[in-house]
Amino acid sequence: MSAKKRGGEQKPTAIVIDGSDDLKGVLKSLGGSQSDHWNTILANQTVQTLWLHSDADARDRQYKATGAALAGIGPKDEIEGMIGAQLIAAHSAAMECYRRAMLFEQTFGGRRENLSQANKLSRTYAALLDALNRHRGKGQQKVTVEHVHVDSGGQAIVGTVERLPSTNSSRSENQHDARQITHAPQPAMRSPNAEREAVPVARDAERPMSNARRTIPGSTEGK
Repeated sequence: MSAKKRGGEQKPTAIVIDGSDDLKGVLKSLGGSQSDHWNTILANQTVQTLWLHSDADARDRQYKATGAALAGIGPKDEIEGMIGAQLIAAHSAAMECYRRAMLFEQTFGGRRENLSQANKLSRTYAALLDALNRHRGKGQQKVTVEHVHVDSGGQAIVGTVERLPSTNSSRSENQHDARQITHAPQPAMRSPNAEREAVPVARDAERPMSNARRTIPGSTEGK
């Protein structure tokens, strides 16, 4: 039996990019790329995620508002452009779910489902925003200590200070914290009594006591 050729197969298409006309970066504020083809495609993809209005003038305002939002995010590269586009898409979808949940004729089940989807979309938006900040280097703050001045007899600790464990903690944790404390030595304090003079100490020896019974003038005792 002879094998039949599969019908409908297409040969791979080679894509040729002409850098002379494309890599101008006129629309870089929208997609973050030097390629205006990429910036245009990303802007169109973002617009297509919106719940577009039926009125032509309202749609035109939506297009302009989407371009303004992309430019406001200010992507510096293609990754920031993609995250910015998804931010706008997640925001638009979340707001639509919130709107549908508040319709007067909406059922209880429909309201609950729309609010649930809006909650997920809001969480997605927050995760995308965090990813954008981390990509831009805003996720962590670094503090550099250049000079530390400590007066005579004082102490300084540079680093993380751990909380002392509670009384019911294990012995190994107490020993670990004790070792940490010993890493901060302090100078020995001199006694104010440098000559070490003798201090009288009370003892149990017998001592003469004065007579507590005295003759009071005008008393009838002994008469």
